[in-house]
Formats: sequence, structure tokens, C-alpha cells
Amino acid sequence: MLIDAHSHWLPDEIITNAHFFHKGWGDIDAQIEMMEWAGIDAAVLSYPTSDAYLKLGSLSQVAHIYNDNVAQIIKRYPRRFIGAAVLPVDNVIDMLEEFKRATGELGFKAISLASSYNGIYLDDKMFLPVYKEAGEKGIPVFVHPQIVNPIGFERVKDPLLTPVIEYVFDTTISAGKLLMSDILRQYPKVKFVFAHFAGAVCYLKQRFDATYAMLRSINFVKDLQAPPSDYFRNIYVDTSGDTTKANFTLALELMGPKRILWGSDWPAKKDIAAGVKAVQDLDISVEDKQNILGGNAGKLFAL
Repeated sequence: MLIDAHSHWLPDEIITNAHFFHKGWGDIDAQIEMMEWAGIDAAVLSYPTSDAYLKLGSLSQVAHIYNDNVAQIIKRYPRRFIGAAVLPVDNVIDMLEEFKRATGELGFKAISLASSYNGIYLDDKMFLPVYKEAGEKGIPVFVHPQIVNPIGFERVKDPLLTPVIEYVFDTTISAGKLLMSDILRQYPKVKFVFAHFAGAVCYLKQRFDATYAMLRSINFVKDLQAPPSDYFRNIYVDTSGDTTKANFTLALELMGPKRILWGSDWPAKKDIAAGVKAVQDLDISVEDKQNILGGNAGKLFAL
């Protein structure tokens, strides 16, 4: 089974009110055709984050537009697509209600959060009711890089440096703040799935542990009750179309083969075959390769 844990689709109303995105991001028929060609059995549809809320008036408006439209795709292709619902994070009360509506009435099996929202990260207390609900119901939480004002954007605005560096480190900071706020420890049932190998987390494993040990020896950092890497091992990461062997190696060392999900990052990335081959070429067992390519996601969603 081949399951794509990272793909995107956007309704026309969001595409026309956002920068960057084009009509190709709303072509579900093209995605179905690609899936048939590549042998992809099912794909997660998650929100890539956008600035559409600036024109539409609110994140709540975007959430309802997105969820209602994706729900129609899930209904039309129940075996092909897994929906990750957007939450209206600008309305704390509506956020939990939309979680319940999406995962109950609309058939979504996951939720999709940005790594941050206007400088507010996922360790904020407003998310705790959502994490409690997600943990109890076994609903995975997909975390996508924030593309609107990510960390560092106030100092460097560059068409290449922003997506290459700032998106990656916004994701890294997001995971780090979940660690330091004890959310990863206190909510062990929540299945966080970080896109793009969780930013630089895998690369920073040794630095996290060594620096934490040094700072604890002088009582300069709070007691996390375990090395940082122990908590990071409990998150999931997706490959997001990456083909770099070093990134796979680092993720395998930190998370192990049961916490890595293959993802294409369609339609941002189109070379699906290369992404699959990158897994097939790894020096790991056939079983581990199969788990990364779909087995892990299948268990995550009880398929």
C-alpha cells in the first residue's frame, strides 16, 4: 500500500484570494490521474497555509470554506482521500466546535495546523482543548510550515531565503516549543505529524541533548525529566517529497522507521517517482520501506 501523507488541494475561493497559488492547486482530477499513474492508494489532503484570510476577513472564514469543500471530495472519493481539517484559530470557542464538526459530521480523520500564527506557536494554551480531544479520539495533528510571516520574516524578506530557511525554522521552533512547554510529555497520545522531517529537529538531535545536559548541570534550564530526543522520538515526520538520503538517515536515527511517513508535497512537487525511489534505495529492511511508504500511515488512520 502506498499512502501519500502530504498533499494539498485548495478550493477556488481560497486560490483567487491568495498570493502564490494557481488553478493547479485546485485540480483534483489531475491529482487522481497522478495517483493512478504512481500507484498511490490514498492521500492526505492538508492545508498548505495561505494569506487568503486577509481578503476573506478571517481565518474562521477560510476554515469553513476549506473544510466544506474538502468534505465534498472525501464524500466523492471516500477510499482515495483522507481529510485534515483546518481550525479557526482566531476564534477559540469555534476552534473546538469546528474540530468536532469536521471529525464528526464531515468525515475528516485528521486536523491541519500551521507551525505558528502571527508569532503564536502551538504551545499556546488555546490549543490544549484541541490536543485533549485529538488524543482521546486518536485524531492525528498535521503541522505544516507557516508561510505568512514565519520566524525571521521581519528581518529578511527574500523569495528564496524565506521558503528555504524561514519555513524550515518556523517548523523547528514549533516542535521545540511543544517540547519546552511539556506538551509532548503531557499529551503523549497526540500524534503530531510534522512536515519536511520536522524542519531541522533531526539534524539538531545531538545539540539538543548535549546542550540540555550541560544546562541542567548548572540548573539553567528546567527539568524535562528526559533528554529532548526522547520526546522527539514520539512525533511523526513526513518526507514532503524530499529525496536527500542524509535527511532520511537522520530521521531514521532519531525517530526510527515506524515514525516516518512518505509524502509527495503535491502539487508543489511533481517528481513522485523520485520520492518513492528515495525510500526504496534506503539500506533498511523491506518491511521498514513498506511501513514508510504506507504501512505507518495505514496504522495511523486505522485503514
